[in-house]
Amino acid sequence: MNPSVPPPPSAAPPDPAGTPIAADAAHVESLRPVAYLELKAAMLLLFTLALIVGSGLYLLYARGAFEPTQTLVLTADDSEGVVVGMDMTFSGFPIGRVRRIELAETGNARIVVDVAQKDAHWLRESSVFTLVRGVVGGTNIRAYSGILTDPPLPAGAVRPVLRGDATAEIPQLMASARELLGNLNALTAQDAALGSSLTNVQALTQRLNGPGGALGVLMGNEADARKIITTLERTNTLLARLDGLAKQADRQVFGENGKDALVPDLRASVGQLNALLAETRNSLKKVDAVLVEAQAIGANTREATTDLGALRADVESNLRKVESLVNEIQRKWPFARDTEIRLP
Repeated sequence: MNPSVPPPPSAAPPDPAGTPIAADAAHVESLRPVAYLELKAAMLLLFTLALIVGSGLYLLYARGAFEPTQTLVLTADDSEGVVVGMDMTFSGFPIGRVRRIELAETGNARIVVDVAQKDAHWLRESSVFTLVRGVVGGTNIRAYSGILTDPPLPAGAVRPVLRGDATAEIPQLMASARELLGNLNALTAQDAALGSSLTNVQALTQRLNGPGGALGVLMGNEADARKIITTLERTNTLLARLDGLAKQADRQVFGENGKDALVPDLRASVGQLNALLAETRNSLKKVDAVLVEAQAIGANTREATTDLGALRADVESNLRKVESLVNEIQRKWPFARDTEIRLP
């Protein structure tokens, strides 16, 4: 007899909703254990720790914690405003950092600064260090090297620091401002010299705007100012008369529009006079020649006498012409003081 075969399992009836069964299966799947969970967690922790340590080391390297440095000690009367970790600058660039602040046996503050060896060559034995505290902002430590050819500053050197506190001058400025305000109050008081000066200036302005004006202010009274004005008017009148005389003289000498001018007539008369003088000179030469002949030839005295009479008449005629011309010149030249013209 054949063994009985179990009937195949019947298929699960379909769930009308379907969602609760799928959700349960997903929940069971999520609860399954993860392989090597402890190892993965340890590796994650180690990676995080390495990342933190690496970041810290990088920050230390970036801040120069591993760079070789040399020590510089600055001494000051007061270390107010100085904190550990602040920079010491040279030309605006940080070259050192404050490592420690301590109190010396003398009561001064010792500021220990670590200077990087790569920047230590900027510091010389003649370098000057200042501690500047501004009105706004913090305190700054600055280094100045005027002569870079001096020997370098040795490690562990102790140098004094010069303080420059801008706030220390505020009381002095307030005292100066108070004194200035007191002086202004004294100047603007009613019985002050400034008030009297302004009163005098106002009076002077009124006098300037008055009848006499600036001339009255300069002379002191109105009578003297009137005398000055009268003198100026007379001077103007005299100048006008002088201008008229000059115009009249120009008109008499040069004429109007080139007519009736004395200078051209005078020039013509002088030319005629020169011609007459030339004729007279020729006549005198003839007389000289005749006299020579008269002395040489005694026999011809009668003929020489006749020639001398003719020459004398000629000379007298020329002299009369010259005299008439001279009289005409004297008549046309009224400005000459000496009316006589002497002939040679």
